[in-house]
Amino acid sequence: MSDVSAPEEPPEVFPPTLREVMLRPQWIAMLLLCLVVAGVFAWLGQWQLGRAIDTNPAPPGATEDVRPLADVAGPGEYLPEPLVGQRVEVSGSWVPGDFLIVESRFNDGVEGYWVTGQLRIADVLVPTSVAVAIGWAPTLDAAESAAAELDDEAGAPVTVTGRLISDEGPFVPGRGADPFAMSRMSPAALLSRWHDTEGLDVYRSYIASQTAAASLDDISSPPPAEQNPVNWLNIFYAAEWAVFAGFAFYLWYRLAKDAWEKELEDLEDEAAASS
Repeated sequence: MSDVSAPEEPPEVFPPTLREVMLRPQWIAMLLLCLVVAGVFAWLGQWQLGRAIDTNPAPPGATEDVRPLADVAGPGEYLPEPLVGQRVEVSGSWVPGDFLIVESRFNDGVEGYWVTGQLRIADVLVPTSVAVAIGWAPTLDAAESAAAELDDEAGAPVTVTGRLISDEGPFVPGRGADPFAMSRMSPAALLSRWHDTEGLDVYRSYIASQTAAASLDDISSPPPAEQNPVNWLNIFYAAEWAVFAGFAFYLWYRLAKDAWEKELEDLEDEAAASS
């Protein structure tokens, strides 16, 4: 009687564990890539956090010390936030014909007009000018009359002391409004109407004079509020970068787990097909 051997059963296949899948070369390489990405995000978060805290804030009342204009900012430069409202002093002379009026200026809650001028700075190598808000008037007639008085005295040496303030930006008048009327204190807009500007350097910021000239009233310009040394917006951005760094690792874990679950499903389908 011949022996009939029973058919050999296929070896049992054990599904891989999630840990085994994660230790495969392709997923280790993916993890290294995530480490690089997370490292970049962490560096960005640290950089943002460093910008959030001012480790060298200006001492209280620093804006009230009168400083030479050239020591605070230069022509064409943007005015840094800690220096907005800094009291400065500069000498020069008014340019004739450039006393322009800016409307919608409030002085202690009362709406009126500013008379502005082009101050040509003295003792500089390159012709340089700064826009100055010279004083406030309650009516347009009073502002125009003061501008005419200033124009008669233009060219004589003057020294201006006042607060250095950032450009308010140009403004496009609405439909039907006077296209030449100005309601923003913008050196860029004033420059387009100044005379003798060829080769001229101009300050982006302007000076609000503390003492009015002619028959104008002094401009109400209180000290700026003390700056908070902590910038909470930058702290929020730093926290966002930390979340992005964590998400890089979560993405790696999620992709590896999805691949593992797909592999288990394929094994189950193969087992079901062979049974």
